[in-house]
Amino acid sequence: MTATFFLVRHAAHDNVGNFLAGRTAGISLGESGRSQVQRLGERLRREDINEIYTSPRERTRETAVGIASACGLSLPQTDDALDEVNFGNWSGKTFEVLNDDPLWRRWNTTRSLVRTPGGETMLDVQTRIFGLIETLARRGNDRRLALVSHADVIKAAVSHVLGLPIDAWSRFDIAPASVTTVVVGDWGAKVMTLNEVTL
Repeated sequence: MTATFFLVRHAAHDNVGNFLAGRTAGISLGESGRSQVQRLGERLRREDINEIYTSPRERTRETAVGIASACGLSLPQTDDALDEVNFGNWSGKTFEVLNDDPLWRRWNTTRSLVRTPGGETMLDVQTRIFGLIETLARRGNDRRLALVSHADVIKAAVSHVLGLPIDAWSRFDIAPASVTTVVVGDWGAKVMTLNEVTL
């Protein structure tokens, strides 16, 4: 059994980096994000992908639909395991406001021990994303799947494969519209590419 997963971070929305989008509804791609989706589609068309799965957030679904169209695939399947971190009442707040919150500061130093207010820990996130990857990998040999998700969710999966503690999240980047390739088999898993961005 071997399966290849292309972990895709959604393309950029207009306010990326200004506030914590989280699970806030109605955040769609901006003009630059739509251009990124076109480049992602061209890049992933070469990978002979069988299926696409996506987080339920609007920005991920838009990204996944664009990739599916470019690759000649049916509409992506939505899976809650790919959803953004449940940031609870932090969602939608600016980073300026969050930086004054002591819990937010603790979250960014020891995510392995801190639960978001009304939400989840990064270990919860890691369990759900890698549970989905293992389930999909068992469904057949040589499958090639794109999973469209969010930066912290992809970081949790990569950390698991590399044997890094969840608190190592700040040691590598997952940029908007990036592709990280992971191969999973009976023998284990390995990262083939990390944070590949098509310009």
